[in-house]
Amino acid sequence: MPRYLTIGYGDQSGYDRTPPSVRDEAHAADAAQVAKGAIIGVAGKPVQVRNPEATGVVSAAGQFMKADLPVAGFGIIEASSMEEAIALAAKTPRAVAHEVVEVWPLEMLD
Repeated sequence: MPRYLTIGYGDQSGYDRTPPSVRDEAHAADAAQVAKGAIIGVAGKPVQVRNPEATGVVSAAGQFMKADLPVAGFGIIEASSMEEAIALAAKTPRAVAHEVVEVWPLEMLD
């Protein structure tokens, strides 16, 4: 089955202004996906890694990508189509909390 990467963007204020019952339902939807084998987690602090022309690793704390909202979490889900992946992402805490979730198809390397 195809896999999709989800990236949730959001902050505490969007989450806090969402009714607790809606948040609880979204967390239950995430738990159901985890029970089916999805990998879902909250984003920690990022580190940038570079190794230009394989001459040596350079790393720096902090994010490279900039967005209106901070990255809040990631998931790897399975769905039969992009439409199904979107439907699953639409039930997640970030999607229901006045925030946004991106869905990216994963093209597996052989």
